[in-house]
Amino acid sequence: MNTDKPDLVERRQRYIQRQIELDAGAVNVEFHGARPEGTGPHNRHGMPKLPVGQHSVSNWPVLDLGEQPEVALDKWRLEIGGLVENPVTLTWNQFLALPQVEDVSDFHCVTTWSRFDSHWAGVRFKTIAELVVPHDDARFVLCTGYDFMPGTFIPYTVNVPLSRAIEDDVLLVHTWEGKPLPREHGGPCRMITPKLYAWKGAKWIRKIEFLAEDQKGFWEVRGYSNSAEPWFNDRYATE
Repeated sequence: MNTDKPDLVERRQRYIQRQIELDAGAVNVEFHGARPEGTGPHNRHGMPKLPVGQHSVSNWPVLDLGEQPEVALDKWRLEIGGLVENPVTLTWNQFLALPQVEDVSDFHCVTTWSRFDSHWAGVRFKTIAELVVPHDDARFVLCTGYDFMPGTFIPYTVNVPLSRAIEDDVLLVHTWEGKPLPREHGGPCRMITPKLYAWKGAKWIRKIEFLAEDQKGFWEVRGYSNSAEPWFNDRYATE
């Protein structure tokens, strides 16, 4: 691991704290029973296409912890376990042998930009769940990436309720706009969560755990919201 890179995590944490102080409406949001907010025509889920507080971009900005791991396809593995009947570790070829889907969805970053209508190909998270058969008490998933906070052995992790992870548009993608997913965006494989802020989709994904209790991920313990609902400006948390 390279310790010479700028401490992007420390800088991001300072940014988060500034935003918490400046934008009280995006902190510890109570969204149950509230109406979704945004602008533009409704998307396929009935939400305004551009969530509240977002602006549309045509490029795809890159955000990471300060490193972009290079994972060879013959070395790539996806370990799936926890509270499941059939834990498994998939090779790249085994992953590609699973049912494949294509989808078009939007990408909403908590740093206020949204990119519309990306074309993806990959495997539905629901297919992964059906493969391993979660126990009845599995309620959450914790995903881990191949990337680490530079200078440490702290991996990128992110937590998602199982009920949100198995929505039809949550994918483990290997293809974007008809080409292999770029390394800087999490290639060879990342998770996407179109109805949640994009940090909820782990880049360079290598492990999925099914859990009974929620376990906050890397950014969730550093000031980002645990629920991450874009149409409710649900960005930050202090509790």
